[in-house]
Amino acid sequence: MREKVEKALEKVRPMLAADGGNVELVDVTKEGVVKLKLTGTCGCCPMSSMTLKMGIERILKQEIPEVKEVVAL
Repeated sequence: MREKVEKALEKVRPMLAADGGNVELVDVTKEGVVKLKLTGTCGCCPMSSMTLKMGIERILKQEIPEVKEVVAL
């Protein structure tokens, strides 16, 4: 599933890069929890939790039904 998540994140990265940020995949658990690290300006943005849940998590769940949750580290 890790490969599927990386592929889906490639669709998200241009959106983040437009604001000077990026996302790094840390882990994918067997329970379907994706652990990410927001980097660049996304790492310290006050809206990062909204970006994570409403943007990245939504896209990953659409692309990969096995994803149950996305969390930031």
